[in-house]
Amino acid sequence: MDNSIKNSQTIISMSDYQSHSGYAPLSLVEAYWDALRGVREMPKRAEIDPRGIESALENAFILERIAPGVARLRIAGTHLHDVMGMEARGMPITAFFEREERTRVAGVLEEVFQTPATAELRMRSPSSLGQPELEARMILLPLKSDLGDISRILGCLVVTGDLGNTPRRFDVAEVSTQRLGKGLVNAKEIPVAENAPQEFAEQKAMFTRPETTPIAETAKKRPPYLRLVEPEE
Repeated sequence: MDNSIKNSQTIISMSDYQSHSGYAPLSLVEAYWDALRGVREMPKRAEIDPRGIESALENAFILERIAPGVARLRIAGTHLHDVMGMEARGMPITAFFEREERTRVAGVLEEVFQTPATAELRMRSPSSLGQPELEARMILLPLKSDLGDISRILGCLVVTGDLGNTPRRFDVAEVSTQRLGKGLVNAKEIPVAENAPQEFAEQKAMFTRPETTPIAETAKKRPPYLRLVEPEE
């Protein structure tokens, strides 16, 4: 299970990052992920701190791989809820795509997890009654879990235009992937205030190791299985 965000940790701050694109949240999340991994292949899920991508939280999400080609939303920003017109957390990410596109998206997910690689999807939702045409982009950035396996994805979705009637689902116009190697830069760590946004935090399941008692001591405390009862005279 993923660890929750620790308030005491230092984070990579991307608050000064600016993009000239209308898809600024994508650029911010990708720059944060790349800075966080430093010289490694990828960062760990436990290192992701919402304060580092505060201005992109509504577009960000965390995926968990639960089967080959299947990844569900463990965390989803409010933009994803708006696109679906309902609570998106717990849904498979393929729910954002038209039915005929879902096999292709499942293949992209497996490429991200297994290669590993990063992926960017350019998407389109055609117009229909009460639904104007939309364009969107999504990025998928792999993460290692606490166990060291690649079973998490930090992602970001940006949909431009008026959503109209929801839910909105998309066709895949283009997919680009990039195989991962080692990172090239050392990230600069900047301490920040301790009050982290809660929208992007997961609850931590606490595990307490039971106290052990020496066998000999336990045997002394344990009542005997049999005891002698003398009959009354």
